Amino acid sequence: MADLATMTAISTDLTARGLIHQVTDEALLAKLDHGGVITYAGFDPTADSLHVGSLLQLCTLRRLQLAGNQPIALAGGGTGMIGDPGGKSVERPLLSLDEIAHNVDSIREQIARFLDFDASAGSSQAVLLDNAEWLSSVRYLEFLRDVGKHFTVNQMVAKESVKSRLERPDQGISYTEFSYMLLQAYDFAQLNERLGCTLQIGGSDQWGNITMGIDLIRRRSGDQAYGLTSPLVTKADGTKFGKSEGGNEKVWLDAKRTSPFRLYQFFLAVEDAVVGSYLRYFTFLDLEEIEALDLSTAQQPQARAAQRALAAAVIDLIHGPTERMAAQEASRALFGGSVASLDEATLLEVIEEAPATTLSAHRLDEAPLVVDVMTECGLVASKSEARRALEQGGVFVNDQPVTGIDAALTRADLLHGRYVVLRKGKRSYHLLTVS
Repeated sequence: MADLATMTAISTDLTARGLIHQVTDEALLAKLDHGGVITYAGFDPTADSLHVGSLLQLCTLRRLQLAGNQPIALAGGGTGMIGDPGGKSVERPLLSLDEIAHNVDSIREQIARFLDFDASAGSSQAVLLDNAEWLSSVRYLEFLRDVGKHFTVNQMVAKESVKSRLERPDQGISYTEFSYMLLQAYDFAQLNERLGCTLQIGGSDQWGNITMGIDLIRRRSGDQAYGLTSPLVTKADGTKFGKSEGGNEKVWLDAKRTSPFRLYQFFLAVEDAVVGSYLRYFTFLDLEEIEALDLSTAQQPQARAAQRALAAAVIDLIHGPTERMAAQEASRALFGGSVASLDEATLLEVIEEAPATTLSAHRLDEAPLVVDVMTECGLVASKSEARRALEQGGVFVNDQPVTGIDAALTRADLLHGRYVVLRKGKRSYHLLTVS
């Protein structure tokens, strides 16, 4: 991957990609261009995986490191015991200490895919910390004296994350979550005092928390600290980015929660209206290449070249080229390739949403006609419809065209010894499992 520092100033790159929403002081940008700025972003360990909503800050930390700045990824093992009220209409469920410790360990591995933690990175070597290191031992009275005294309740109530909850008396906000912003400010101060960190980055919804940290650092040590926020990432309809198509499930970075194939499909399905922004946010493609993809989207949207480039680049970044090639092969198989070439796990995943029927091995030994099986499993409404589809060349067994109304299924058609994939037309699939 090309070093961004050799291509263009990082401030220019961040601006061109639309990654700067707010900055506390424009002087920060020149500092970033010169390198050496110690920067942190926090990651929430409320699950044992980060989701794609964390992708923007991970990529931004990576960009800053490539430009010679030192990134700190902070896993919130301490603040995770409370939960950030930002963006939440109700109180988060509290996790046990064991659950949080497990989650922190899990997300460490994911963060390490984005940042260079090797000593060869020199002064820009990434650091991974858990704020439980200092928060778990802080004394309450000392915290009130050393941190709480610097902020008024008026300031805290004015924060959007608190105000939105106070406006809903049916929900309100607990004192626990109300205190979260003080803990985050304390994190920034601790990183400043321990490592010389002078910049916190985050989404635009973190602006209030970030500025409180800057104020605390100034009051405690007199140091100048900075904040930089990125725009919140949304879908084309303005809804929150990071949910599956149905809007009910998050899309995760852990392959066990969201497979590379599913993640590839998620980005492949991105709307034309936002694909250009996502290419700038989530990939390290040159801006000239992205602009060419913008033009392709405008002139040949049906080709979905931008979506394919986006999906490929993201899977490369998160899971590596091997998984990306497997996801591309599976995608080609789903949309007109050959499912017979897929391994069993990928085959089942590719047609996971297709209807399925169990066919007895005894029935298969009788070599049933394809038209009969299509009717029995509901792929067609009647035998006459099945015959018409066959005559029109629109029936496939394991993606191989079926010819002749007397074509039959046999054990030779089994994939992995137990599956047959029937298809009518381009999109109507049905899985037969033989047992």
